[in-house]
Amino acid sequence: MTAQLGHVHSINVSAGGVPKLPVPRVEVSEHGLAGDAQRNLRHHGGPARAVCLWSYEVICELQREGHPVRVGSTGENLTLSGVRWELVVPGARLQIGAHVLLEITSYATPCRTIWGSFALLRYGRISQKRHPGQSRVYARVLQGGQVATGAPVALHALEAAR
Repeated sequence: MTAQLGHVHSINVSAGGVPKLPVPRVEVSEHGLAGDAQRNLRHHGGPARAVCLWSYEVICELQREGHPVRVGSTGENLTLSGVRWELVVPGARLQIGAHVLLEITSYATPCRTIWGSFALLRYGRISQKRHPGQSRVYARVLQGGQVATGAPVALHALEAAR
C-alpha cells in the first residue's frame, strides 16, 4: 500500500438534495455525516455509501472546461485537495484527521439531479465509465470521529491501482 497526503478542502451537508453547503467541522459515524440527509435512499446513503467524496482538483478542471460546477453542488460530503484522485478506487482507504478512517466502496453514478452543475446539462461528464478518475466515490466508515476543514488526508492506495 502506498500512502499519499492531501487535506480536506470542504465539508458539505444538506437536509436532503443538492447543493450541499459547507460547514467548518462535523461528526462522522457509520451512518454518515451529522446533519446530512439524502432524499433518495435507494441510490444514496446506507453503510456502504455513508460518505460521498470528490476531488477539488477535478472540480477546478471541470470549471476550466466551462462547467458551472461548485464545491458541494454535486452532493459530495467531503471535497479533498492534494490527493491523486485516480488512486481513489474501491478498496483504497483514507485516514482523515486523527480519527476517521474510510474505505472506498464504489464510484458514484451521476444522475440528473446534478445536471445544473454541467454545461449543456451533461452530468455524464463525471461518469467513471466515460471519464476514469473523474468520478465521485462512496465510502464506508471504518472508524468515526470529528473532522474539520483543513484536516490532513492520507490515502492508502492499492498497488494495483497504480
